[in-house]
Amino acid sequence: MPDYPTSATQNQTILDALNRCVAACEYCATACLGEEHVQHMAACIRLDRDCADICALVARLVARGSEHARHLIKECMEVCTKCATECAKHNHPHCQQCAAACRACAEACREFAG
Repeated sequence: MPDYPTSATQNQTILDALNRCVAACEYCATACLGEEHVQHMAACIRLDRDCADICALVARLVARGSEHARHLIKECMEVCTKCATECAKHNHPHCQQCAAACRACAEACREFAG
């Protein structure tokens, strides 16, 4: 049995935050590719992609009640925090929205992990 919250409400809260973060990161990475000085957005794009991937993986693990979710949630918090920090450096609306989604996801992961 997993040693983290398993109620439908608790799981839905973390799943919603993870999925919002995936969507924000994917959108941000795509929008960054269209920026005039795309080379200045390389770190943002890389982190967006990493963050989207780990959030998607953690969402699948949480949804199935995997015993491996807990330690990956900690990594997810770290990647979300780094992505939020990088995106916040840029004044593009997509970057600011992504930073907010990443911060919210990191906080939801913290609460879920206890």
